[in-house]
Amino acid sequence: MKLYETRTAPNPRRVRMFLAEKGLLDQVELVEIDLQKGDNLTPEFTAMNPMKKVPVLQLDDGTCIAETMAICRYFEEVFPQPPLLGRTPLEKAGIEQWLRWIDYYFMMPTGMCFQHTSGYFADRMTPVPAWGEECRTDIQKFLGFLDRHLEGREFIYGDQLTAADLNAFATVEFNKVNKIRVAPEQVHLQAWYERMKARPSAAV
Repeated sequence: MKLYETRTAPNPRRVRMFLAEKGLLDQVELVEIDLQKGDNLTPEFTAMNPMKKVPVLQLDDGTCIAETMAICRYFEEVFPQPPLLGRTPLEKAGIEQWLRWIDYYFMMPTGMCFQHTSGYFADRMTPVPAWGEECRTDIQKFLGFLDRHLEGREFIYGDQLTAADLNAFATVEFNKVNKIRVAPEQVHLQAWYERMKARPSAAV
């Protein structure tokens, strides 16, 4: 199997962490895609993912799966242990709820803040700095929400690590490019962040 990715991008990192927690990272060949050079815009890559985004998982038979959580879902179904997307119907629903919240209210504004304030993709889009700054405000609001939620909790959902923790951690980490950090007063979030950072999967 091949995972087409960009090492510095947050979504591929979410997949790498997921694979690392399942002990599967060595079963996938990582293929680097240079987004700034436009490797993702080539006809070859577009044939694998018409959305022209990373990551993309290519199975041994040539089948391609795009989108971070679709890739994670594939591995969860094929390699169910340890479970990172829930054990019971209620857990699966609860984790899916958190994954959606993290994607829509944290990851999406994180990406938009980066794209619209950094100029990284100015050659292929029209940045709107005011929108980027509005997204910065949304990121900070979600960090406050997450801090309050984590009071008295070791993990975001339930009693063990889930994909919600992995996705949130990768997003917190990527926000360094937006010059956004966990605030000193966000002690519950900071404690969770340090626990996550100590896990071997945080280094992949």
